[in-house]
Amino acid sequence: MPNPVVRQIPNAITCCNLISGCVAAIMALHGDYEWAMVCILTGALFDFFDGMTARLLGVSGPMGVELDSLADDITFGLAPSMVMFSMMQTATSQLPCQFMTDVFPYTAFLIAAFSALRLGKFNIDTRQKTSFIGLPTPANAIFLSSFAVCYQDAAVSAWALLAIVVVFSLLLVAEIPMFSLKLKNLTWRDNSIKYVFLVGCVVLVLLLGVSHVYALVVWYILLSLAMRCFARK
Repeated sequence: MPNPVVRQIPNAITCCNLISGCVAAIMALHGDYEWAMVCILTGALFDFFDGMTARLLGVSGPMGVELDSLADDITFGLAPSMVMFSMMQTATSQLPCQFMTDVFPYTAFLIAAFSALRLGKFNIDTRQKTSFIGLPTPANAIFLSSFAVCYQDAAVSAWALLAIVVVFSLLLVAEIPMFSLKLKNLTWRDNSIKYVFLVGCVVLVLLLGVSHVYALVVWYILLSLAMRCFARK
């Protein structure tokens, strides 16, 4: 049986994810979207390695599952909400009355609420062992933070920002199957959709640049929808 220190290593990594999300939220509040995105991406790395570490050390357990969800809602729920809150604050000059100006930015926190719903659903949904139902919270957070980096100097419509918040909040809990990027083997038969996705990502990065990471998330969503339509036919 692993000693108490070894048992806490995955939880420590999960807490690093949570701290990354806290820092991302502060960066977003100050309008520093580049660092907010860096912190969210760092949190995503920690989120990837905590579960892997737990399995390698043989210390997986219910405590880790619950802590992981709490950390994810900070890094991939609250932090992107703060990014959109900050963007929406700068767009309130377009609104027709003071009441809307005061209230409008707070709609960004729908993202945090729907992220929590998404994470709770994932924990109890047995269909999501090898794939996802709805947009994964890390992908959602990466889209929103990257979008903010790319369009922070553009006069993005307040209503366009609201539409993004609503659409991506709904995508989190939508009954849409989305593929996982985890590889159990390297065969084309079992991983064709993942290889197509990765090739598309390389093309998009070459065409648009690294900062346009949000385009990769759009590609992931479109490919998942196409895969669903193909499966139905």
